[in-house]
Amino acid sequence: MSFKEFQKELNAIGYKLWLKLQRLPKADPLEIVCFFIIILFIVTILSMMIIACSFCCRCFYDGKPKEKAKRIEVQPADDL
Repeated sequence: MSFKEFQKELNAIGYKLWLKLQRLPKADPLEIVCFFIIILFIVTILSMMIIACSFCCRCFYDGKPKEKAKRIEVQPADDL
């Protein structure tokens, strides 16, 4: 698929979405609920991707993984 075809496809999808948004105030309640569920799903996926990417970027600093704090084992106290 060439860039021009891809651009036409994106424009077609955007135009269909724009028409859907314009007809939304006149739509029946079930169609409105379905549309917002789809939008909520897309937003959830995008936010999860952003959280995952921010976590991965935080784990590495200058190409090296950050060292985690070492655990200290607690020994039982000796009774005198």
